[in-house]
Amino acid sequence: MTEPTSLISKLARATPFIGPSYPLVTVIELNGVIGAAGPGRKGLSMQRLEKTIEAAFKPGKLTAVALAINSPGGSPVQSRLILHDIRRRAAEKNVPVLAFVEDVGASGGYILALAGDEIYADESSIVGSIGVIAGGFGFVEAIEKLGVERRVHTAGENKSTLDPFKPEDPEEVARLQTVLDDLHDQFIALVRARRPGKLAEDPKLFSGEFWTAPRAKELGLIDGTAQLGDFLRARYGKDVKVKRMSPDSGSLLKKLLSGGDAAGGLIDADALLDAAARRALWARYGL
Repeated sequence: MTEPTSLISKLARATPFIGPSYPLVTVIELNGVIGAAGPGRKGLSMQRLEKTIEAAFKPGKLTAVALAINSPGGSPVQSRLILHDIRRRAAEKNVPVLAFVEDVGASGGYILALAGDEIYADESSIVGSIGVIAGGFGFVEAIEKLGVERRVHTAGENKSTLDPFKPEDPEEVARLQTVLDDLHDQFIALVRARRPGKLAEDPKLFSGEFWTAPRAKELGLIDGTAQLGDFLRARYGKDVKVKRMSPDSGSLLKKLLSGGDAAGGLIDADALLDAAARRALWARYGL
């Protein structure tokens, strides 16, 4: 004769065990200069981030998505593509997005921060630089001293605009300024759209100037000063589960499997110039 089954045993067999439910926050790491992907380039681009963003919004029981931003800027197009993809997925999943600026979130890096419903930064973070810049070099006197003759043939009268090997033309500079002003207006409109009712009326706000976090808060560019981990535990409890995601995850393994040199290899001239340009972006903020 079998012993009578207890009520607890019956319930245990009838109801599958469900473990404790913790708040889940995925973190998208946005580190580096923003620019289209290419040989030797490891910057932030929509192409490199698409799968990472998709994975961050994939969990079924998702409490929030956080952005860990450390970027001095770069391509305005790639910045906006990344922002719009994050906003689209946030709307589809109906989850909040929280942005956290680390060392710097300036220019295009601040556009990334605008993907957040709320923006926070460390007190020492650099924030802002809402402006547009175009730079280059002039080699007119250099080629004259070297005795080099410049030969350029175009179809289209403005195809060689701002050629660095010829003197600047005021009309060409004026055309470039029109483009820069248009991009600046787009940047300002985006900031106003994403920060409605929060921005201070300050003439320096859209001047391209940048500030530390306390001043950025006064201007309405961020919502407060905080660090990602502390903030998430304070808002969602000490048991919050934080899962970080980066486009570089597994990159070392991929290099090894593909026979590449994980420690580096031959670096061509284009890669060196690209690295110098990226270094210059960081250097603007003392980094």
